[in-house]
Amino acid sequence: GFHLELEGSSSLLQTAVSVLQSSYLDSTSQDGFQYSQAILVENAVFLSELKAFAQAKEAAGYSREELEETFAFLLFDNEEEAKEVCQTGLRVNSSSISTLGDPAKGVYISRYADCLQPRPWYHGKSGYIVICKLIKGKVRAVSENHTASFTCPSPGYDCHVAVSGNNSPAQSSHCQAFTQSQYYVYEVSDGSAAERPRQICPYIVL
Repeated sequence: GFHLELEGSSSLLQTAVSVLQSSYLDSTSQDGFQYSQAILVENAVFLSELKAFAQAKEAAGYSREELEETFAFLLFDNEEEAKEVCQTGLRVNSSSISTLGDPAKGVYISRYADCLQPRPWYHGKSGYIVICKLIKGKVRAVSENHTASFTCPSPGYDCHVAVSGNNSPAQSSHCQAFTQSQYYVYEVSDGSAAERPRQICPYIVL
């Protein structure tokens, strides 16, 4: 079953905000965002699948570091979309980005909590952020591919990240920073890609 719990206490909000603040790309973001409420997402299916994924990879000899839970972020304009992801999970074919891998075979999720869309925020904009737990597994750095023949998931890996260039964030555009800070996460078994990679688990909606 799926339920949203609205916590009366602010402790969940504090937890969520500290996760976000420790995941900012730009330190000036601390003053720029206000978060009004946090909703704990408890989806037993996703939690158990996250655990199963970790156990399977541990059995396959992954290191502790590769199995470490980290956080990643999604942004939605409206609450319905945010809730839908919490119910159905992050599925393939949900991304307009294709630079790190084929969007039909994996999903994209942001590494930084203040770099969630190709355009900078404008004043007064609001949206819904879904914080997800993520197990990155084996990560491969790939160069960005802007062609129509998409990069496929790499056998033996679970996640692609962009090979970071040497240019500092100040020089690169917001759009570039957004693309370069994406995780491309996939789960391939027997040659076919899972529709919903188990290693991403929605955690808190803000």
